[in-house]
This record gives sequence, C-alpha cells and structure tokens, in this order.
Amino acid sequence: MSGSWKISKISVLPKKQEALSLQVMVPLKVNKGSYRFEARAKGFAVLPLEVVISKQGSYKTAFSSNQSNLEGPASTTFTFNARLMNQTSDTQFYALNAEAPPGWNVAFKVSFKQVASVSVEPGRTQSMTITVNPPDQVPAGTYKIPVLAVSSNTSADFEMEVVISGSYGMQLTTPSGLLSTDITAGDEKRLQLSVINTGSATLKNISMSFAAPTNWDVTFDPKQIDILAPGQTAQVFATIKADKDAIAGDYVTDLTAKTAEISSKAEFRISVRTSMLWGWVGIIIILLAIGCVYYLFRKYGRR
Repeated sequence: MSGSWKISKISVLPKKQEALSLQVMVPLKVNKGSYRFEARAKGFAVLPLEVVISKQGSYKTAFSSNQSNLEGPASTTFTFNARLMNQTSDTQFYALNAEAPPGWNVAFKVSFKQVASVSVEPGRTQSMTITVNPPDQVPAGTYKIPVLAVSSNTSADFEMEVVISGSYGMQLTTPSGLLSTDITAGDEKRLQLSVINTGSATLKNISMSFAAPTNWDVTFDPKQIDILAPGQTAQVFATIKADKDAIAGDYVTDLTAKTAEISSKAEFRISVRTSMLWGWVGIIIILLAIGCVYYLFRKYGRR
C-alpha cells in the first residue's frame, strides 16, 4: 500500500525514498511457529521478513455477552447484548435458538429486526440483542437459558441467567365481591375494601386514591399500606360522601390502590336517593290542607 492505494509498482527519484506499507493476512487455520518470506523489488533489492504465530489457528465460532446475568420482576423484559464472531475462513449461515423454559419468550434482534438466523462473513463479528420475557406468574428464582448459534460447519453457545425477584399482582375489591351500593344525597357511606397481594413479590407503600363525581368526596382509613406480603390481604375503609344536591340516579366512583410497580382499580356503581325530608314536609302540608278543609266544612257547612 502507498497511502490508501494498493500498488504493484512505484517510482523513486534518484537519492529519494518512498514509504510503503505491507499487510500480511494470516489464515485462521494455521499452526504455531515462525513463517519466513521475502518482499522483493525485482532486480533491485530483497527484504527478508518473518511472522511468528504464537497461537494455534482455529476453525470455530465464538458466541458471548458482556453481561449474561440480569435481575428483575417477572414483568420485566430482559435485554442481553450478544456478539457472534465467525472465526472460520468461510461465510457462515447461523441458525439461532434458545432453550428456554415453557412459557418463556426469547427473541433475537439484529438492527432492531427480529431474526431466526444470521449470515456472518469470515473474521467478522455480528452484534445482536436477545430479549427475554418470562411468564407473568413465574415464581421467584434463578433461571438459566442456553442460547445457540449453529451452522453446517461450526457452532457456539453461551448461557444467559435471569434472576426473577418475583411477580407483581394486586386486586382491590370488597370482602363480598359486591361493587355497588346506595346512598342518600348529602349523606356518607362507609365501605370495607380488601387489598389482596396476588403476586409473588412483596408490595410496599400502597397508596389509596379515588375519582368521583363533582362535589363528592372519599376518605380512606388507612390512607396507605406500608407493606403487604404475597398472598396476604389488607383491610381498608372508604367513606364516600355524596353531593347534597345530587339528583336521584346511578353514579360511578373509582377507587384505586397503587404502588410504584402496579395498581388495581375498583369501579363502584352508587345509586343516589333524594332526601325523604321534603317528602314528609309535602305530606304534612297536604294533611294540614285536608284538616283545614274539614274544619271549614264542619264550621260553616250548615249555614
């Protein structure tokens, strides 16, 4: 090479010199030892050269990841960065496969596209990502997933390790499962709620919130559950206060239990009754009117 140009001849002026570079490509399949050869400027000079091969050549594939162990909850998508190196002297067409437990989903992606195989030229390395999605309710533990790259001539594998810290699941309901009630406009109704940890991971700092019609209010006792172990149930009381001007009909109030990882919502249908006070006032007025008419008939009816 002269600069960036491949050459087979070069001109050198008298008493001048030109710089050249010589690149020697060593075959992959070669034994250890010293190899001697010559670079010749025909008819002028000979330059003896020697290359020492310190490591036995190979005809194999290397498949690896710089981070083969990841940890997280079952809802996590685990992403591994992998490298597939073709150390053979031929282009290899590799089939990609993962030996994952039943229910697990493993995908290979090259340039953000999902693939099942990949072609790699000699001496080249193909980068890829491997995404792992465990089942939602997988128990906590350590799971090993071998991945393989296989061609007709060579193969390679490495082992990914996924540590599941647990799955997050939560249900907000009532002890009876009934999510409807009735209330009188302007009154309050106290409801008992059940917050259930349905996952395999501990839930922490569960906060309660609501979404109600305008001028309605909801208070919780307690407002927050500090910790809830898997399979356990916590009791929360919600006091719902209806708008005093609410007209009769059905209303929806959403109650929510939420953590940083997951939330659960219970939709309550609440039937509003108007106050009976004005009904009784109307009845009393009618009775008074009837009484007055009766009194007038008794007093003046014979005249």
